[in-house]
Amino acid sequence: MVTLPADLMRANLLEVFNEPDPTRRATVIAKNYSDDVVWHEPDRIVRGRRDFERRAEDLRAENPDWVFRPVGDASGLDDIGHLGFEYGPAGQPAVTGMDIARIEDGVIAELYTIVTGIRQGSGS
Repeated sequence: MVTLPADLMRANLLEVFNEPDPTRRATVIAKNYSDDVVWHEPDRIVRGRRDFERRAEDLRAENPDWVFRPVGDASGLDDIGHLGFEYGPAGQPAVTGMDIARIEDGVIAELYTIVTGIRQGSGS
């Protein structure tokens, strides 16, 4: 079965970064990301599935009551996927942005997180 880029983008946001259970999150990461995935964040680059998993856990721990919410529909074209997001306390987005991924062999090989806005006083 072929996984579409849009499906990978939804899983990235909702089943990885919103997933509180580390075992379920690790299962999704193992299924949907290459072993040598590269994640470009605004302040760092994370390389490899194991470090990706650690960073996702750290991000959840930084603001345990915050959630990611999709903005618009996930989209894909050829080997690229895109999904906008809001991140913050329920009903109070503190950060807005987008994830763009390059897909290789049906999994995310490279992920770019772009922050487009930060609400003043959000603590991020």
